[in-house]
Amino acid sequence: MSLTSLTPHLSAFTAYSGLFLTAFGAATILPLQSEAALAGLLLAGYPPTTTLVIASVGNVLGSLVNYWLGVKLERFGKNKWFPVGASALERARGWYIRWGKWSLLLSWLPLVGDPLTLAAGIFRERLLTFTLLVLIAKAGRYIVLGAMVMNWT
Repeated sequence: MSLTSLTPHLSAFTAYSGLFLTAFGAATILPLQSEAALAGLLLAGYPPTTTLVIASVGNVLGSLVNYWLGVKLERFGKNKWFPVGASALERARGWYIRWGKWSLLLSWLPLVGDPLTLAAGIFRERLLTFTLLVLIAKAGRYIVLGAMVMNWT
């Protein structure tokens, strides 16, 4: 196999890796946005199903990091380096107390979504329930975005 024949495969691997890492990071408390990366790949002609699945899996796995941090919050939460402020955590706690596990359907929202996934860990939501609700929310957001970008009707 020549280098020329490998180039398209390496480009796809690089593009999908970048999308996965961006989606993963965007779901954590890092200030990243994955929507532009997703839209860029769709507009560049990458297959929509593969692109949406990779973004969704990366985003859900990033949310699982928040869940784990929530579970471990008693240990980490007092450290100055901990990236979630007390006010954001209190807002998430209020939403989670009021709406319970169903608030996770809002985990795709900016500013609110990441603290909600932390709160789910704090309140020890069942991992399967957490994963399914976050998957519905995150994949749903990407599907709507993909439909808008691709002008699906």
